[in-house]
Amino acid sequence: MNLRCWNSLCSSLAERNAFHGMLRAALWATSLVREGDEPPCSLSLNEAGRGLFGKIAFGGMEFPQQQKPAADGKIIYPLGVKEITDKISNDEVVKRLKLVVKTYMDMDQDSEEEKQQYLALALHLASEFFLRNPNKDVRLLVACCLADIFRIYAPEAPYTSHDKLKEIFLFITRQLKGLEDTKSPQFNRYFYLLEVRMLCHPCTVLILYFFVFSNSHNQKVQMHMLDLMSSIIIEGDGVTQELLDTILINLIPAHKNLNKQAYDLAKTLLKRTVQTIETCIASFFNQVLVMGKSSVSDLSEHVFDLIQELFAIDPLLLVSVMPQLEFKLKSNDGEERLAVVKLLAKLFGAKDSELATQNRPLWQCFLGRFNDIHVPVRLECVKFASHCLMNHPDLAKDLTEYLKVRSHDPEEAIRHDVIVTIINAGKKDLNLVNDQLLGFVRERMLDKRWRVRKEAMMGLAQLYKKYCLHHEAGKESAQKISWIKDKLLHIYYQNSIDDKLLVEKIFAQFMVPHSLETEEKMKCLYYLYACLDTNAVKALNEMWKCQNMLRGLVRELLDLHKQPTNLPDPGKAQDFMKKFNQVLGEDEKLRLQLDQLISPTCSCKQAEQCVREITRKLTYPKQPTNPFLEMVKFLLERIAPVHIDSEAISALVKLLNKSVEGTADDEDEGVTPDAAIRAGLELLKVLSFTHPTAFHSAETYESLLQCLKMEDDKVAEAAIQIFRNTGQKIESELPQIRSTLIPILHQKAKRGTPHQAKQAVNCIHAIFHNKEVQLAQIFEPLSRSLNADVPEQLITPLVSLGHISMLAPDQFASPMKSIVANFIVKDLLMNDRSVGSKNGRLWTADDEVSPEVLAKVQAIKLLVRWLLGMKNNQSKSANSTLRLLSAMLVSEGDLTEQKKICKSDMSRLRLAAGSAILKLAQEPCYHDIITPEQFQLCGLVINDECYQVRQIFAQKLHVALVKLLLPLEYMAVFALCAKDPVKERRAHARQCLLKNISVRREYIKQNPMAHEKLLSLLPEYVVPYMIHLLAHDPDFTKPQDFEQLRDIKECLWFMLEVLMTKNENNSHSFLRKMVENIKQTKDAQAPDDPKANEKLYVVCDVALFVITNKSTSCHLDSPKDPVLPTKFFTPPDKDFNNDKDYLSSEARNVLLTGKIQPKQTGVLGAVNKPLTVTTVRRPYTKTAVSDTGSNASTNSQPISPATTKNRYRPFINIVALSCIYKERHSKEAANILEVSSEASEAGARENEENPQIVKAEGGKKVRKLTCDNARKLGINLH
Repeated sequence: MNLRCWNSLCSSLAERNAFHGMLRAALWATSLVREGDEPPCSLSLNEAGRGLFGKIAFGGMEFPQQQKPAADGKIIYPLGVKEITDKISNDEVVKRLKLVVKTYMDMDQDSEEEKQQYLALALHLASEFFLRNPNKDVRLLVACCLADIFRIYAPEAPYTSHDKLKEIFLFITRQLKGLEDTKSPQFNRYFYLLEVRMLCHPCTVLILYFFVFSNSHNQKVQMHMLDLMSSIIIEGDGVTQELLDTILINLIPAHKNLNKQAYDLAKTLLKRTVQTIETCIASFFNQVLVMGKSSVSDLSEHVFDLIQELFAIDPLLLVSVMPQLEFKLKSNDGEERLAVVKLLAKLFGAKDSELATQNRPLWQCFLGRFNDIHVPVRLECVKFASHCLMNHPDLAKDLTEYLKVRSHDPEEAIRHDVIVTIINAGKKDLNLVNDQLLGFVRERMLDKRWRVRKEAMMGLAQLYKKYCLHHEAGKESAQKISWIKDKLLHIYYQNSIDDKLLVEKIFAQFMVPHSLETEEKMKCLYYLYACLDTNAVKALNEMWKCQNMLRGLVRELLDLHKQPTNLPDPGKAQDFMKKFNQVLGEDEKLRLQLDQLISPTCSCKQAEQCVREITRKLTYPKQPTNPFLEMVKFLLERIAPVHIDSEAISALVKLLNKSVEGTADDEDEGVTPDAAIRAGLELLKVLSFTHPTAFHSAETYESLLQCLKMEDDKVAEAAIQIFRNTGQKIESELPQIRSTLIPILHQKAKRGTPHQAKQAVNCIHAIFHNKEVQLAQIFEPLSRSLNADVPEQLITPLVSLGHISMLAPDQFASPMKSIVANFIVKDLLMNDRSVGSKNGRLWTADDEVSPEVLAKVQAIKLLVRWLLGMKNNQSKSANSTLRLLSAMLVSEGDLTEQKKICKSDMSRLRLAAGSAILKLAQEPCYHDIITPEQFQLCGLVINDECYQVRQIFAQKLHVALVKLLLPLEYMAVFALCAKDPVKERRAHARQCLLKNISVRREYIKQNPMAHEKLLSLLPEYVVPYMIHLLAHDPDFTKPQDFEQLRDIKECLWFMLEVLMTKNENNSHSFLRKMVENIKQTKDAQAPDDPKANEKLYVVCDVALFVITNKSTSCHLDSPKDPVLPTKFFTPPDKDFNNDKDYLSSEARNVLLTGKIQPKQTGVLGAVNKPLTVTTVRRPYTKTAVSDTGSNASTNSQPISPATTKNRYRPFINIVALSCIYKERHSKEAANILEVSSEASEAGARENEENPQIVKAEGGKKVRKLTCDNARKLGINLH
């Protein structure tokens, strides 16, 4: 410690003791002062002060009169003490001084006679002989005597000389250094000297103490020192800055670490003197923080460290300082705000701190820094939140809203730290974080930055493992975060491969740790699968599917290495795969290990060993970073079966058996036994796809046979599918299982549920060699027992017959044709035996659909399966079926039009018919015979009046397109979704378009051979189909009607907006040129119809208008010449040049602004004209939810301005049933061909019950369609 600082301390206490000024001078003169220290400045005393010497002055001020010794000047010694002079030895001096010390020790201030008697001795003891004696014992005894003299003669000291007083004071100070040696024989005398000084309150002790105090001193010494210092500060008139610095310097971290005893002393002293010293501390900080006077103290640069230490000692020391910190929080200097935020973060976050509750204004001001413009400040606030949540859970509510904002901060580091903050608090105690905070982390799993997404996913995974897997905080906490498992698996739906890999890693390490023992691991998987939601189950299934596919790809790579001539060209492979390929070619042992890893019989333990061995081999030569090795590790981790092997499947089956027997811990795991059984079988079903070999054991199959006999239909269905996927060797290796399984499968195919029947037929076809015999034993009795009068018993037989005809077409094609003609069409589809309810609802739940309609739906599916099995149209059965399906759509699902069927059942049949056409279109031989009219009719299903029909049809369309099963023209159907009044449906359609377009573009990039099929793959080629489809839209009847043109524009832009997002390969000019080329052709559907061609050209002009207004680069030359589909457009005529503009300037203005100016009719022009109400097209609106149902269950949203009937009717010519099945009576055909006015009126009344948007075409009724009318429309009924 700096002695000069303590000199300053003494100066501040000069008003308390008169000798303090002299002390400072004396201390400067002593050897304790470091070299280079300056002498103290002016030394003065306060005349009002009262010290040991009373009213004295230093320098020119007055001293009180000295007491006079005896007149003869003789020195009187105590009884028994001889004269002490320099003539005797030091030992004798010591001996005599001891007696003198005892005499003075026994004296008190009231002994006036003794005081006068020994006054000369007192003066003698201050002579040079004693003060400069070389013997330390002599000096010590003399110091004790002088200390007692000051005590006895106080407040009037017997010494008058300024120099002498200074010399004596210095002398005493030097002797106190002996306190350092606690083991010294003279320590008691040094301690006595200290006690005497304490009684006199000399500051020297205070100063010196910080040099000599250590743990070796006893408690009594410590207490004396603290009493002394506390008394000086409390009884003084004030604390100067020098004194304050002397105390506070010990709190600075550097000094604190060097002298722990001094720190403890300062801390205790401050605690004792809080009320006295608080004002001085406030003044110091006010000058530094508010007024900016850093020169007032050398400690100014340590103010924040001092505030933290003072707060830890006693918050009352900073009562007046905290408002100053609020002022600094609002500083314009970002670095200054950062320093204050760091300080307050420690104060607010400290354990047991009550600052936030005691100083709410400061707390609120601090919270405001979460929104600071300075990034480091926001970052520091977020880091503080973690400690605050852990130490002060009651403040979580205040922090939640601010963390919510910061979780969306533009800075990646801040969003990342928000997650770390919440997760760290949650890992300490889940109760510290509320649902909102965990919700912020859940949101960040979809962050645009990988680092943030990874932290969020890993953090939630750690919480899940700790509280759900290990149950460290009980069931209540596990239930609180039970959603984590689902949300983590949902991330597998993301496109990023990084996300997928991380989900796989999390599943293997945190959700079902592969390090667990097999039984424990499978129990964990069993109950996890039972608790997952539907989307999470699908994601997990997809994950296993992807891993299995990757194993297959690696297996193919190894197969290629077994045939070197078939190895791919390394130049076309990715760099890392090329290197891996080379390594495999050079290292046969590595190939064998990899072959074992992907082997179906590889166990989990073997897989882990193989991964280690392969990784170890690829590690050499060692490198700081090895991207190739990382890539191979990712590959190995994905293909290694670390969870599933034969042992694992056996453990799963045992768990399933326990659930069946009721001895499992299902209830303890939070699931019912029935749910556990169903989920367990679903899990086994999924694993049967990816690990079929692991199921091949009698024990496993015996358990599955027991499941087949259970009453739960879903359980039995899953068990059949597992047999189908895994039972290829049952017939040859497990005859006992075979003999038990066959009758069960027969029974399920004949009398089980539709799903069981489907799986049973497929199972027989997959695992038995004599499949033809087995299928015939099912086909024959079912075909003989068909009875349309009992529809509830028809559904399962129709399913079985349909799948049998698809799986074995050669064997059952001929008998099936007879069933189709005589029973399916004539007896079932063309007859309505029951009358449906007239509730007006467009949709009902599955269990409310009538058995007859369910049978008809299965009949339609049977027709499709029958055709898909044959895969040819030699008998023209496909043409007839397509006309039948078209008739179903035209009649709105009521094929007989006898009005017996209810609206909800009609919706089911329309959906079945539309889906059937989509299914047939996926087969090339049937796609070619689908006419443009039938394609347009199918596409209109996406505009159906029933919401559920639109929804399900759009999803089926999307799935088939994204798998590249449907031709490109069907993607044009999504353009009609622009008419959908429901925002969610339009959004879904747009997402489907985005997905389909991206899939096709990616496929073209990754498949060089795809360039030969650009006409069927390139997304831009959908535009000709879209234009043709819109030109034949039933709502587009007046080519110059502004409202209709506006609708056409919206449909065009719905598709073009997605296509024109990027101008890849100058695609905008390609689109423009394509549309211009269409204008040079004619409509192949009606080449000689001027109106049809006009509508086509109008749509082209609208498309050109949209393209040119949305793109600035479309006018560039297109490098490629578009090819148009001849099925929809005639070849261009060289003599025909269509440069006509089919859009008026007013029409273009309407398309540009979207506003239609009302026509103004002059007053004179209206004379003598009858007042008529112009039919106005009503805007799209949503149907209100009625008491009887909603879009989610029964009622549906109307789709277009025209009723479905009006939209379908233009196509009625293609479905005249008299031409479809000529064997039907003419009367029945007439029921399909004629539409009465009463039917239209009845339809209008039904629409009033279930409000829809209806377009009345001039109030006209729908006319009959006769052969003459058909010919006028250019349609051939025959």
